[in-house]
Amino acid sequence: MKKKSVLLILLLLVQLTGFAQDLKIRSSVKNVETKVDSILFMMTLEEKIGQLVQYNGSWDLTGPASEMGNKEKEDRLKKGVVGSMLNVLSVEATREAQKLVMENSRIKIPLIFGYDVIHGYKTIFPVPLGETASWDLEAMEKSARIAAIESVANGINWTFSPMIDVSRDARWGRIMEGSGEDPYLTSLVAVAKVKGYQGDDLADSTTIAATAKHFAGYGFAEAGRDYNTVNVGEYELHNFILPPFKAAADAGVATFMNSFNTIDGTPATGSKMLQRDILKGDWNWNGFVVSDWGSITEMIYHGFAKDKKHAAEIALKAGSDMDMEGGAYEAGLLDLVEEGKIDENLIDDAVKRILRVKFKMGLFEDPYRYSNPELAEQISYEEHKEVARDIARKSIVLLKNEDDMLPIKSAVQNIAIIGPLAADKDTPIGNWRAQGEANSAVSVLEGIKAAAGKNVNISYAEGAALGTGERSFLMPLEINETDKSGFPDAISKAEDADLVIMVLGEDAFQSGEGRSQAKIGLAGLQQELLEEIYKVNKNIALVLINGRPLEITWAAENIPAIVEAWQLGSESGNAIADVLFGKYNPSGKLPVSFPKAVGQEPLYYNQQNTGRPYSEQHVTFSSYTDVGKEALYPFGFGLSYTDFEYGEISLSAEEMSTNDEITVRVPVTNSGDVAGKEVVQLYLRDLVASKSRPVKELKGFEMIELNPGETKTV
Repeated sequence: MKKKSVLLILLLLVQLTGFAQDLKIRSSVKNVETKVDSILFMMTLEEKIGQLVQYNGSWDLTGPASEMGNKEKEDRLKKGVVGSMLNVLSVEATREAQKLVMENSRIKIPLIFGYDVIHGYKTIFPVPLGETASWDLEAMEKSARIAAIESVANGINWTFSPMIDVSRDARWGRIMEGSGEDPYLTSLVAVAKVKGYQGDDLADSTTIAATAKHFAGYGFAEAGRDYNTVNVGEYELHNFILPPFKAAADAGVATFMNSFNTIDGTPATGSKMLQRDILKGDWNWNGFVVSDWGSITEMIYHGFAKDKKHAAEIALKAGSDMDMEGGAYEAGLLDLVEEGKIDENLIDDAVKRILRVKFKMGLFEDPYRYSNPELAEQISYEEHKEVARDIARKSIVLLKNEDDMLPIKSAVQNIAIIGPLAADKDTPIGNWRAQGEANSAVSVLEGIKAAAGKNVNISYAEGAALGTGERSFLMPLEINETDKSGFPDAISKAEDADLVIMVLGEDAFQSGEGRSQAKIGLAGLQQELLEEIYKVNKNIALVLINGRPLEITWAAENIPAIVEAWQLGSESGNAIADVLFGKYNPSGKLPVSFPKAVGQEPLYYNQQNTGRPYSEQHVTFSSYTDVGKEALYPFGFGLSYTDFEYGEISLSAEEMSTNDEITVRVPVTNSGDVAGKEVVQLYLRDLVASKSRPVKELKGFEMIELNPGETKTV
């Protein structure tokens, strides 16, 4: 018995050790901790602090202007007191920046080069919210893999992605950059993205380090206003905000990024509870935390720090390891250590975390491994475009299809394509487009013309421009509210058409960082244009191109077919045409709820029941007296060109203890006439619990493909 007990304990230790390894950043580099310690032993305090500093390389591209000039930054690079740079683009540029460090500094610690590679580098995939609508984790991993390869070919080895902020508010501009309102789905997307970027070996020169952001609560900004206050309790924090970050940490994500917002009165950048206690303590995660752009010094504006030096003290003690363009660490940490206000061991811990990632990336073996000009020549961008087209059509959600208007029938010989986004080749690229070329996407007009063939007459009218003036990442879009000069031409073309395809939605720069909106309907003259066209031809298929859920109640009540096409990236028009003409049967499901009115926001499916859930008899219940409380189109919703019938659910047991499990089975049949994919979703509800639980919670899903008449048990 003793031998068996010893054997059992040894096996358990082996299993636990293996599990612990899974929590770490995977790399083929050996003896990393010994190497890290040996470098740290040689470093001066100034050199240590330098590793905690990140500079912008293209000089103030994505944030407020820097106070430091380029010459001073170059001198500090040569001195070896800079740990990272961002926005240094091209293998030539990163090689030159790396040479400044490697040929001039004392210890020669290589730089790591970061960039916002959010949904593709040159080949642009659907915006993350749209891609999540595919519910295809393999596709999401593949798009991240391609983005990594294209990034490395251009000298980038670190992406500030995935953004895994759960968000329930369509007004928040950055909802386009995340995966929607559900923590379970977002957690799986987080793992898929980390795997795609980092692969199985971070030292592989075709992988890049990923970043889980923003830690934490950013998506819960009050009133959906970017950078705003967040007030949540521990229940909401641990059940809805943190699970995707825990999943990313468990998947071995190399870095975390903290967020701009306060959370319960404390700026996230200065939150010891989030960064030291939970992330580095409870989760035992061993990568490093980078601030968001200037978020350390922004604690001064929060009224939490009196100056840069004080902000540096707060941030480092809280666990923020690297200062992105804040200027706080280089300005204050040396004095703080000498004054005894910061223990040098805290700086050592931050430096070790950064060195650990650099070693695991193989940078100490070859500082120029990500500056290989030959790699770009090996990339087949045409193959990447084909993948982008496939992922784009998987991301399309069919919201409405009365009388099977879609797919387009052969009897339709005259199609009028109308709308400000119909011929737009730029908006489908979306915001946060990395090095995606402006106006390079396939437009809806181009896609339909290519798919329709010679026997179909295609006419086009813009109707009304969506925006006026110049478009800019840093400036709000000016919306056209007055110019209706294109209305008569659009109405005339609609009158003569068998089918009208209206292409409406949002400009690429209506959603994204700093682009929160109090109104989330069809901006400008689009709603009026839609209603005018409807007066002369009711055979309308509405194609929506947008980065957030829109308020489209009028369209849902009147327009027979509605296709949610998001901002789908490089191959947008071809993917949309594939769905409209039936080459691809839509299979997407919403990752976020669409409201009946903006006043319902924040809106999400997994709400708690309240003590007075609903009553049609009188008003003293939890609802609205004008629009109700239900979503127009709820989370998980999406139609197909075929029909799926669900049979009876069967359980392997009626009861279970905490150590048991129950298997749930359900037969699903394709009762329609064409093959199709269905995302079978499992929701649970805990009826009696120690804390009030949501009315339902997603806990599993599986995508199946069925031929007509075929049945599968999930």
